[in-house]
Amino acid sequence: MSTTMTDPDPVSFADARELLVDLVSIPSPSGQERDAAERLAAFFEAHDREVRIDEVGNVRAPADDSVLLTSHIDTVPGEIPVEVESADEADEEDDIADEGTGVLWGRGSVDATGPLAAMAAAAVRTGVSFVGVVGEETNSRGARHLVADREEPDAVVNGEPSGATGITLGYRGFLSGTYVATSESGHTSRPEPNAIQHATSWWTSVEEAFEQDEYQPVFERVTTKPVAIDGGITDDGLSVEATLDVQLRVPPTLDVETVRETAEAPLEIGTVTWADPIPPVMESPRTEVARAFRAAIREEDGEPRLLRKTGTSDMNLFAGAWDCPMATYGPGNSELDHAPDERLSLAEFDRSVAVLTRVATTLTGGDD
Repeated sequence: MSTTMTDPDPVSFADARELLVDLVSIPSPSGQERDAAERLAAFFEAHDREVRIDEVGNVRAPADDSVLLTSHIDTVPGEIPVEVESADEADEEDDIADEGTGVLWGRGSVDATGPLAAMAAAAVRTGVSFVGVVGEETNSRGARHLVADREEPDAVVNGEPSGATGITLGYRGFLSGTYVATSESGHTSRPEPNAIQHATSWWTSVEEAFEQDEYQPVFERVTTKPVAIDGGITDDGLSVEATLDVQLRVPPTLDVETVRETAEAPLEIGTVTWADPIPPVMESPRTEVARAFRAAIREEDGEPRLLRKTGTSDMNLFAGAWDCPMATYGPGNSELDHAPDERLSLAEFDRSVAVLTRVATTLTGGDD
C-alpha cells in the first residue's frame, strides 16, 4: 500500500494543550463541527502537514499509513463552562486532578476532544496519518464515508476515552429500529388491543426473548432499550397510531442479523424499519497494536489494562471494513462521557500524548 512520508515535527505538550483547550472551547455538537474542524486543520497547516476538510466534514491529514490515528470531532449537546482549574482549586476528593497540573472542564473534554487533540499532536510528532471524523454521536457518517473513500491502513488507533493506561479491544454492536402500527379507533371500553398496545406487546416479547442471567457480564449480553414512544388518535379521529424507537446492543458472540431476526420473530402486527447496523468487534490482545500499547504504557510508568466496552464506537465500523489490527485509546474517565461534570486531567492528557507518540513510533518502525 502506498504511503506519503511526512517528516515529524516537535509538538510540545504546551502546544498540544493549547489545541485541546481551543477545541473544547469551540461548540461542536453533531452537525455543527465546522468551526472545530477548521481549528484542527489549522493546527496541521501550522506544522506544515498536508490537510483538507472532505465533503462530509472530516479533517484528513494523510501521511505514513503504517498507522492511522483517528477520533471524532463532534460532541453531544450540552454547555459546560470551559475552565482550566488548577490543582489547588480542585476539590481534594476529585480524583481527576493529579500531579499538580489541573483539570480542564468542558463539553467534549473526555468524549472525545481529549483523545482527538492527543492524536493530532502524536500524528504531527511522528508523521503518521490522521483523520478527525464527524457525526460519531449520531450516525457515524464520517467513519462510514472514510471506509468507503480510502485505502485500508496498516493499523488503526481509534480515539475514545480509556484512561491513560487503558486499551479498549472490544465493543458491542448496535441495532436501532422504529416500530409503527395503526389500528381502528373505537371506544376505550372495547377489549380489542389498539396500536399502542400492539407496540408495547411486541417490545415486551423482544425483551423476554433476550432475557439473560443477571450474573452474565453486560458485555456478553444483548441489551434492549426503548428510547422514544409516540401514539394516540389521529387528527381525523379514525385511527390510533403508535411509533416506538428501539435500540439493541449486540455482543461479539452474536451477529447483528441473528439479533434482528430474533427481534422480528414475535412481530404479528405492525412493521419495523431498521437503520444500518453496526457490527460488534473484539480484537486480539496479541496484535502488534495491542503489544505496542502495552509496551508504551509501561514505558510511561503505567500498568496496562485491557478493556471491553458495552457501548459502540467508530472502531466497530473500521473493523467491519478493514482487515487490519486496531485498538481504541484516549485520555479521560469514560464514566464522565456526556455527563454534566465532564472534565479531564491535564496530566493524564500529557501522558496519553506520550503513549500515542511511542505507539506510532513503534508501528512505523522508528526508534523511540
